[in-house]
Amino acid sequence: MKKTIIIFVSILLATLSANSLASGNVEAGQTKSATCMGCHGLAGNSTMPNFPKLAGQGEGYILKQLQEFKSGVRDNAIMAGVASLLSEQDMMDIAAYYSTQTISENSAKADEETIELGRKIYLGGKKDTQTTACIACHGPKGLGIPSAKFPALGAQHAEYTASQLKAFRQYSLNELTGSDDLARDNDYEGMMRSVAKGLTTVEIEALAEYIAGLH
Repeated sequence: MKKTIIIFVSILLATLSANSLASGNVEAGQTKSATCMGCHGLAGNSTMPNFPKLAGQGEGYILKQLQEFKSGVRDNAIMAGVASLLSEQDMMDIAAYYSTQTISENSAKADEETIELGRKIYLGGKKDTQTTACIACHGPKGLGIPSAKFPALGAQHAEYTASQLKAFRQYSLNELTGSDDLARDNDYEGMMRSVAKGLTTVEIEALAEYIAGLH
């Protein structure tokens, strides 16, 4: 209970401290998103599982990621090149456009036992590793908390979700081993790193499959 209260207080603080979004232009964003379609699909619904769907994602979250790809805070060679060509207004317009689109439904492809494992972690976390339940920040249907820039996850490709959880986990592995393998560390207050470090690969993949079926 105490850990849950801390999480909700963190969410509240993140919401209160979130910068007000400058107004992005949806129509302009649709035009500017033409360069994104090769990887992210028509209207942000990628058909390739290693590229995320952007449709329906929170405007603030998309803007933050684009800014951090451009600055190098989030490491991705392809997106760094794309973002380097975008102005701040371009990024706001693209974020506004994708946030108004509807994500295509997805289905979990794993067996029932795997889905149940993912469901238990999503709803209840893991007591033995003090891993917080995903529902606290991402909601029962994976819609996230846009005002706090916590992303929507529901109906996302399982392969992509799993890859990001593994990247957050890799940060902790790098600290333990001294390695410099590609990791992700642009999460708010290390919250995702804290979650991912307590998950096994089997659990991550089960969780990603469960999330894929949320909508």
